[in-house]
Amino acid sequence: MTATATLVTGRPTTRRAPRRTPQQRASTAAIYTLAALLVTAILAPVVYIIVGGFRSNADITTDPSGMPSEWRFANYLEVLVSDVFWREVLNSTVAAVGTTVFVVALGLMAAYVLATYRFRGRGLLYATFAAGLMFPMTVAITPLYILVRNLGLMNSLGGVIIPQVAFALPVTIIILVPFLRALPNEIQEAAFIDGCSRLGFFWRMVVPLSMPGVITVGILAFITSWNSYMLPLFILNDEAAFTLPLGVQAFASQYSVDTAKVLAFTSLSMIPALVFFSLFERRIVGGLTGAVKG
Repeated sequence: MTATATLVTGRPTTRRAPRRTPQQRASTAAIYTLAALLVTAILAPVVYIIVGGFRSNADITTDPSGMPSEWRFANYLEVLVSDVFWREVLNSTVAAVGTTVFVVALGLMAAYVLATYRFRGRGLLYATFAAGLMFPMTVAITPLYILVRNLGLMNSLGGVIIPQVAFALPVTIIILVPFLRALPNEIQEAAFIDGCSRLGFFWRMVVPLSMPGVITVGILAFITSWNSYMLPLFILNDEAAFTLPLGVQAFASQYSVDTAKVLAFTSLSMIPALVFFSLFERRIVGGLTGAVKG
């Protein structure tokens, strides 16, 4: 009947989507409502901080949750023309980029060895990296402080970058190992037959094929370093080396009576991470999905 109807009318028949039951529609509505409430709860503090930076202190005192009676762009301009803000942006950028580069390079090499080569103790080594996920930096902050001090890296960005790399490697390796295990062995065999060295195969084949996972771990490392607060708080005592999270605290203490300017400084300090995460959000989801499939 379907084929006959197609020949007679000249139009392909299409199947109608099954009608959803009232229970299914109610369940979908409940899910969307819950998602909207969660998004609102997450975005409300961000919107409050950004809008609060355009208000005056009198408006904030009179009506803390209201809209600005007059939009004051001077609060943001005073922060943007400040040398302190841009110095802290530079420090955060150096720390985040340095951490990302070392995490990606070391994590990719270690993950390639764990995923490709068979040697005694490989499972134990992989389990050791996996166990690193269970130890937050809060637990190790005192030994880290002593180690960094003994190495002479206090009040330097190097004293922040090295521990951040160490704590970011476990999640990097956990994400990258499934990507590299999914690479067909025939590619490596064909490359060796053509005379490609192991190092050449790594740079020419492994790195390009694992790029989705590399981008994912790079974004996670960058954002984590940019938002890091506890480690710089213990390592950096010189204001010239402050990163943005520490700068926000110092600025809030210095201008505690000027709430509007503090909100403006806070807004500008979190915008780079928000923009960076928004631009590469699909990359993160895609990379994590590929790691799960692998």
